[in-house]
Amino acid sequence: MSSGFNRPDGRQASRLRPVTFERRFTRYAEGSVLVSFGDTRVLCNASVEENVPSFMRGEGRGWVTAEYSMLPRATQTRSPREATRGKVGGRTHEIQRLIGRSLRAVVDLAAFGERTIQIDCDVLQADGGTRTASITGAYVALVDAVSGLLDRGLIARSPLREGVAAVSVGLVEGQPLLDLNYEEDFRAAVDMNFVITSSGRFVEVQGTAEEHPFTLQELDALRDLALGGCRELDRLQRQALGL
Repeated sequence: MSSGFNRPDGRQASRLRPVTFERRFTRYAEGSVLVSFGDTRVLCNASVEENVPSFMRGEGRGWVTAEYSMLPRATQTRSPREATRGKVGGRTHEIQRLIGRSLRAVVDLAAFGERTIQIDCDVLQADGGTRTASITGAYVALVDAVSGLLDRGLIARSPLREGVAAVSVGLVEGQPLLDLNYEEDFRAAVDMNFVITSSGRFVEVQGTAEEHPFTLQELDALRDLALGGCRELDRLQRQALGL
C-alpha cells in the first residue's frame, strides 16, 4: 500500500481531526452536546419522555431512539428541508436507525422503566463523518440525560453498560486513513464506518468499495485504525464527562 498521500490538513494517517464536546449547549434538553469532528459540527439533544412506543407498553422496559437531520445550509449548497418535500429520505432513515441501534447496544432497557430517551442529531455543518460524529456526540448527551434521571431518583441504577463511539476510515490512493473529511471521503476508493463499544466490541461495520474490491490485508488495516480511533474517542468522551 502506498504511503505517499498527503492529507489536506496535514494529519498523520492514524490521527483524528480535533474532536470537542460542548455539553449543555441548549437550555431545555436533558442532555445537550455540540460535537465537533474538525469542521463537522452536530448538535445532539437528548429528551426524556414519560412514555414508550405502543408496541412496548406494559413490558416495563424503556426505549432509546434517534432522529437525524441536516440543516439546509450545512453543506456548500443549500438543500431543501425534508419536511418541505413531505417525506424523510432514505439516507436520513438509514442514519437515524443506525444512531438508535448504536445507543441501544450499550443500554439495559429494563433499567429505566417505561420511558423513552429521544436523541435528536442536527447537522449544523458537514465536512464528512456526520453519522459517526452524531453517534459519538449522542452518547455523551445520553449520559447526561441518564445522570439527570439518577439525580432525581427516577431510576435506581444506570442503564448504561459501557460507552460507544463511531469513526470513519477509508483508502485514499492506497493509503488507509482515519476519520475522513469531505475531500478525503470524496476521493476514497474504500469508505467504511465502524461503531465500536468502549470494550472494543463491534456494533456495526459499514463498508463499500467504489471501484475495485479491497483485500483482507486492507480490511485489517482499516479495522485497526478504527479500533485505535474509537479508543481515543472513548477517552475524549470520558474526559468531557469528567469520568
